[in-house]
Amino acid sequence: MIEAELKARVRAPEDTLRRLDEMAEGRAEVYRDTYYDTRDAALEAKDEELRVRTIHGPDETRTLLTYKGARVDEESGSKPEHETRVEDAEAVHAMLRGLGYVPAIAFEKRCRNYSFQARGRHMLATLVRVPELDGTFLELETQTEEKDVAEALDDVREVLAELGIRAEDLTREQYTATVKARRLARAASS
Repeated sequence: MIEAELKARVRAPEDTLRRLDEMAEGRAEVYRDTYYDTRDAALEAKDEELRVRTIHGPDETRTLLTYKGARVDEESGSKPEHETRVEDAEAVHAMLRGLGYVPAIAFEKRCRNYSFQARGRHMLATLVRVPELDGTFLELETQTEEKDVAEALDDVREVLAELGIRAEDLTREQYTATVKARRLARAASS
């Protein structure tokens, strides 16, 4: 399956939050993400991602292991995604290190997730703050087959418009790259 997703910088977070609350019940969660790669950054070079995400929610803590393949849509950055829940986060981290992967970057995302139906699709909207970055982001995604990515992204754009997000608010900025750049800049200035 392809994760057809668009991300935007949110200019009016309170307004977007209000609109999302009208669509579905929000769920506050904190993600602790660790991205792995080979020592020579082979996954990054192929536009692939390997991530362990531990999600701390109000009722439970769960961990997901995710592999994302290379982009199938350049404009949105949508990728094939394979994800599974894992029972023991520390065991998965140890396995990946044992296989020769190294942590490339780890950071926290503070999220409010909304799951709802729109345009005949299941959608997941995530309002995101990354403490190391300025601003608020909105990610809106739906799962689809590769042949239907363009149509799915059109549906995502329509829902984003209903949430007050304009085309010029869309971004392909990646948290991993932006956090890395921010950390390098801080290290260089100190």
